Amino acid sequence: MINSVITGTGAYIPENVKKNEDFLSHIFYTARHSKIDTTVQNIIQKFGEITGIRQRVYADPEISASDMAIMAAKEAIRCSGVDIEKIDYIIVAHNYGDRSAGSRSGDNVPSLASRVKHHLGIKNSMCIPYDLIFGCPGWLQAVIQADLYIKSGNAHTCLVIGADTLSRVIDPSDRDCMLFSDGAGACILQSKEGISEKGILTSSVRSDTSDELDFIYSGPSNIPDDKDALYLKMKGQKVYQYAVSRVPGAMKDCFDKTGIPIHKLKMIFLHQANEKMDAAIVREFYKLYGTEKLPENVMPMNIGWIGNNSVATIPILLHQVITRQLPGFFLQQGDVIMLASVGAGMNINTVVYEY
Repeated sequence: MINSVITGTGAYIPENVKKNEDFLSHIFYTARHSKIDTTVQNIIQKFGEITGIRQRVYADPEISASDMAIMAAKEAIRCSGVDIEKIDYIIVAHNYGDRSAGSRSGDNVPSLASRVKHHLGIKNSMCIPYDLIFGCPGWLQAVIQADLYIKSGNAHTCLVIGADTLSRVIDPSDRDCMLFSDGAGACILQSKEGISEKGILTSSVRSDTSDELDFIYSGPSNIPDDKDALYLKMKGQKVYQYAVSRVPGAMKDCFDKTGIPIHKLKMIFLHQANEKMDAAIVREFYKLYGTEKLPENVMPMNIGWIGNNSVATIPILLHQVITRQLPGFFLQQGDVIMLASVGAGMNINTVVYEY
């Protein structure tokens, strides 16, 4: 039996911190281009109460998404000890490419994965790099693809990266601009034979593109006279309702395929989208098993001081737990964990993994 096992993780977290109070100088508008009729202080206070975000991190102007991807990849490679010439696939999940600070367009050619391969110095022409755009669940979808390569015998080692610079696509007049941040996370996924290392047990993916297609989208600024650029936009209430109503069932579908009792689930790594929403998802998930009281330390969170950096949230969070950077959260051999994400598409994916 061939298993896909994470043998190394890495992360790049920018050091440029922007706190909630740094938005006090902003003027926020509605999607209908009218000023929001309340004080900026009230807007920021309510935002913090709902999302749990106190600060977020932005990449320095000279740092691109592929730069962050390379730094996260190097750490994952060092951690795993893998020979870079043995890497079969490099998959980079992102949504906006390499976008320079102040630029109105993204640079996607050559692919970010090709840039990563180049800067890592990989000469092997059979190492195939490609990008994946799947909304915030992109990194987890790339992990699922890498797992399929490995289990089919078409790969032994995959480098999977998530990187985004969302600070460069946010509308400063939109309240949602306070959600987003920058960062990169990576892992090395390798094939292992036998039963001692289980790795990825099951995965599940769903996509809803009927009424849900434009819940997260690219659109013009809320400022009436800024019509040229497109920014990251979100219908927050619809996203919340979709996530809370659909994600728990998708998680249960994936976990049930393992045949493992629910009390054996040690930890859930959710896309760091919104603290209130993530907590609601986990509560609803356990209710599907008739459990009202959540297990202790089941949901690690870092959104409070890192923000929502899209495809990078889960790999960064996983790296922090594996390297014991989050007090109260750690993994031991044999622990069963779940990784789950939701985002633009709308797309949902879930993986169950035995550590």
